[in-house]
Amino acid sequence: MELTNPSQIRALLERHGFHFSKSMGQNFLIASWVPERMAEVCELDGETGVLEVGPGVGCLTARLAQAAGKVVAIELDKSLKPVLQETLAGCDNVEIVFGDAMKQDLCKLISDRMKGRRPVVCANLPYNMTSPLLAKFIDTQCFDCITVMVQREAAQRICAKAGTSEYGMFTVYVNWNCEAELLFNVSPDCFMPRPKVVSSVIRLRPRKAPPAQVTDEQLMFRVVKAAFGQRRKMLCNALSKGLPDFPKDRISAAIESCGLDPRIRGESLDFSAFAELANHLVQ
Repeated sequence: MELTNPSQIRALLERHGFHFSKSMGQNFLIASWVPERMAEVCELDGETGVLEVGPGVGCLTARLAQAAGKVVAIELDKSLKPVLQETLAGCDNVEIVFGDAMKQDLCKLISDRMKGRRPVVCANLPYNMTSPLLAKFIDTQCFDCITVMVQREAAQRICAKAGTSEYGMFTVYVNWNCEAELLFNVSPDCFMPRPKVVSSVIRLRPRKAPPAQVTDEQLMFRVVKAAFGQRRKMLCNALSKGLPDFPKDRISAAIESCGLDPRIRGESLDFSAFAELANHLVQ
């Protein structure tokens, strides 16, 4: 069966009584070049174990299985079980786990199922779960590389530069923990059903060490949250509201010690500046 042939896929889904779920953000790949490119940028070999979330009909899964030693795919929709049993019947190194990826102990799953292989993520993520899933992958601290397809708008936010409208709290969080790279865009025509938005493939490489020295990382992210919670306000006013345990004069002095314009807004600070500001707050 050709897993990128729309007619064959429709017939397959109809045969198993499957219906697309909007609430699950289901859009299945039907363009062969996309899984080819995704597998390529993951730099897979027989010593690699791949975690996929949302395999759909197995288009990407099958291509990953050709290049990697092991593929573990987590699928929430149990109605896809007979579909995947048929489409991946010849892939002996693929294991499907039916359940909610957000509730999985990913470190244990990697240890139990991948048997010492280099763990990476490669997935076409449900658009409505992009941020929670990425945060889980990053916080797990188990993956060498995270390559995912997301809505282009989300990719632009993740890879945004300080001072742009796309730049935000999640940008700082991701880039503090990873080196983020936008690789390529994917047209809506590459999916079934056809989404209304363009998608993008991004790659996150977890950092071995933080990109800047910070005394209290938890405080730094409180500063980031406060700054973006009132992003149109001047930084001092935003932090005064978001950090009530710090006197305003102390906040103002910390901003001045960083050599920042007192009229600056938080959206103009990169993660190094946030780290420096947090350090001055605790001095």
